[in-house]
Amino acid sequence: MPESPHSQPIPSPAADDARAPRVCTIPVDGGGERLDKALAAGLSDLSRSRVQALLEQGHVREAGRTITDASLRVKPGQTFDVFIPEAEPAEPEAQDIPLAVVFEDEDVLVIDKPAGLVVHPAAGNPDNTLVNALLGHCGDSLSGIGGVKRPGIVHRLDKDTSGLMVVAKNDRAHHGLTEQFTDRSLSRTYHALVWGVPSPRQGRIEGAIGRSTADRKKMAVVEHGGKHAATRYRVLKSFGMGAALVECVLETGRTHQIRVHMAHIGHPLVGDQLYGRGRSGRPGGKHASNLPDAARGALVGFPRQALHAVGLTFKHPGNAEIMSFSAPTPKDFDELLVILQAL
Repeated sequence: MPESPHSQPIPSPAADDARAPRVCTIPVDGGGERLDKALAAGLSDLSRSRVQALLEQGHVREAGRTITDASLRVKPGQTFDVFIPEAEPAEPEAQDIPLAVVFEDEDVLVIDKPAGLVVHPAAGNPDNTLVNALLGHCGDSLSGIGGVKRPGIVHRLDKDTSGLMVVAKNDRAHHGLTEQFTDRSLSRTYHALVWGVPSPRQGRIEGAIGRSTADRKKMAVVEHGGKHAATRYRVLKSFGMGAALVECVLETGRTHQIRVHMAHIGHPLVGDQLYGRGRSGRPGGKHASNLPDAARGALVGFPRQALHAVGLTFKHPGNAEIMSFSAPTPKDFDELLVILQAL
């Protein structure tokens, strides 16, 4: 009988033979589905992307043959053996970097990230990142997320943004949290100090965000292309007409979303070196002239965007419990507010 174009003989010797497979049998009502979707449904602790990677790597077998095609249509009663390889060592090094842990269990870790800490190693920041700190903190408690021993970063904060982040410690948690980001059931609330006072004092900013055509280092609200983005905001406190403390709730999670949206409506974040200068080229633009010299000087000199992830709510990926966390604004943010409140 000719071989299927979607399968190949078991390689010999087979490294998978030493491990017991996870077995998935296609139910009666599962016929016609894609293989990757069917396996992700039958093995609920594995995400669909993880299943696709296992297929590509040759770790799925059916009737003695290795299956590699994720789009293969399954039939009721078919049984697939899924071998989970040992997790590879993480590429980033574990480093002993202190973390402000708000909550931790076997599935998730919630931290209060300080400003100045980069989330993931990249060009220019090869180490001393949040990922390095998490590897040092979690040690052997991490399982193989995506086949690699690493903390599951499901969302990010900019280097100079402080506040709450949730991290997955295993595949099941990573899959569950990612789904909540996708269906927008996970809630993130931020406090931002902005130039001027938004009007109306409560509203919704909607505008697709994409790469700026004028400056490729920046994101912008664009008319064509880009990704849908929406931010709800409300003014918590105004300081004359020069500045305001604003609460922002993300409906989507795009790169620099709050910074871009607030700048788009004419109220950029205090301290934002990328989006905060406006048409005048001066920090705060016309809004800065509405403040006394001392307050204006303190705001102009603030070295980072005044943005803090103050609230986080999600459904625990293990027990489905609704969990809510809050983190007070950091000292540098509070010191600005003290100066403004004295006006």
